[in-house]
Amino acid sequence: MLRRRLAVLRPEPGNSATCAGVGAAGHEAIALPLFQIVARAWTPPDPRDFDALILTSANAVRHAGDMLGRYANLPTYAVGAATARAATAAGLRVVAIGADNAASLLDEASATGVYRALHLGGVATTITTGGVVAESIAVYAGDPVDVPPEALTRLVGATALLHSTRAAERLAALVPVQSPNRACIALAAISPGVAAAAGDGWARIAIAAHPNDDSLIAAAD
Repeated sequence: MLRRRLAVLRPEPGNSATCAGVGAAGHEAIALPLFQIVARAWTPPDPRDFDALILTSANAVRHAGDMLGRYANLPTYAVGAATARAATAAGLRVVAIGADNAASLLDEASATGVYRALHLGGVATTITTGGVVAESIAVYAGDPVDVPPEALTRLVGATALLHSTRAAERLAALVPVQSPNRACIALAAISPGVAAAAGDGWARIAIAAHPNDDSLIAAAD
């Protein structure tokens, strides 16, 4: 028996992966991506100018293109197991995996002697240069997709899973405070910061114990 309807708002291919996890946990998944990931044109800098590569999303690996191979000789620091797997499959040499967030991974890179790293990420996830990051380049973007009003009605009585601040902000704009539907939608956020970005007025807001899919789905129970 399905226990709860959980709406997955993240873009593909992560949307399908999370929906599968929702189903495996015994819930009904509602696939409602608010963004789509698209590649951005970028000019790869000379790999000799860097001593490490920082990847904060598997999307950076997927959308960087063949030019990513230029950095195969650099030690790669990846946030999350999915990013590490994608990087390894692309021929990169992963030396460390950050389980929590980019900040902790940067600290680890610094502790191992990295001082001039190249970061490849998204438009919304570029890192301010300084510290160990010498340059941060956006190789992909998450473009908003149209969400018809009838699709939003599927959220009433359900719990929306929030993987990012952008998703929280977009959902808050699509279901504003003055909407009677907001009080009928519960949220589960992957971090306190993401929860704060969603604002107030929801049926309830739960926060994952750890920043991963399993914990996020568990928080929705």
